[in-house]
Amino acid sequence: MSEIQYTTMPAVAYRKSLPIQDGESLVDVELPVPQPGPRDLLVQVEAVAVNPVDYKVRQNNDPGGEPKVLGWDAAGTVVAVGDEVEMFTVGDEVYYAGAIDRPGTNARFHTVDERIVGRKPATLSFTEAAALPLTSLTAWEGLFERLGLREGALEQTGTLLVTAAAGGVGAMVAQLARALTSLTVVGTASRPETVEFARRMGVTHVVDHHRPLPQQLAEVAPGGVDYIFSTAGTDRNLAAYADMLKPFGRLVAIDDFGAVEIGLLKSKSISFHWELMFTRSLYQTPDQATQHHILTQVARLVDAGILATTATTDLGTINAAHLREAHRILESGTAIGKITLTGF
Repeated sequence: MSEIQYTTMPAVAYRKSLPIQDGESLVDVELPVPQPGPRDLLVQVEAVAVNPVDYKVRQNNDPGGEPKVLGWDAAGTVVAVGDEVEMFTVGDEVYYAGAIDRPGTNARFHTVDERIVGRKPATLSFTEAAALPLTSLTAWEGLFERLGLREGALEQTGTLLVTAAAGGVGAMVAQLARALTSLTVVGTASRPETVEFARRMGVTHVVDHHRPLPQQLAEVAPGGVDYIFSTAGTDRNLAAYADMLKPFGRLVAIDDFGAVEIGLLKSKSISFHWELMFTRSLYQTPDQATQHHILTQVARLVDAGILATTATTDLGTINAAHLREAHRILESGTAIGKITLTGF
């Protein structure tokens, strides 16, 4: 393992689940620099992005007074490696989403298993790259693993509906579907600015998720849709999804909800799938390195000009005040694309 000269580092943490308006909901702290395990990289974090998982963990997992660091998107530089690391060396510029059961990326230095890390797209800044990992992995796994689409199979036709198409995940779903399939992409958005962003990300037709969906879908996809990528509102929209999907259609969901009437999907033999990009790292599955390969593919597509960053708003340096503002915006449901923070 390489040596690093620092013993402590700045970080942002929370000690108790509090409303984001409370000044103690996220606080600046000083923590020991973590030591990389055998397969770990120690990364000097240059930029982070904020996701709904950040505020959901903050709201629902009280650490009982101990500082817990959030953050599951980062771009930075490798400054030390574990003894068994094979794919990276000190000095490599990387981007990744990390693991839900390890400390987060809102710290100056961060350890992460190399198998879930990719080399940063060369054409992007650290800030632009930090916006991509979690949403790219979620979108890729949802499309090509859960829904069963074939990457690059441009003869595969049909219609895909993606909800909240101007959000972080929705925007990546639209871009990947446009770039790697021949599907017609329909996205939901409701404001002029979100409609414009969704179209820029690859959506062909836009429908308003504040109005009944089946009637609007009938105008742009009279025969129904083949696939639905549901990023929000799956429980309240399930009956509409069952109506809009063709027989043998497929539905993947990433949001959080309780019991739903799954029997609504039976008559059409519709298959339902969950997607959580943390599953591989959480359960240490043998194919963890799949995420390294996905991030590598995404970087290549970005550098080829086929995919674009979804970073839209950088709130400044990584500190508690700026992260509280990022959480506030995400909790309001008005974010477009991804919110980032840069440097310490």
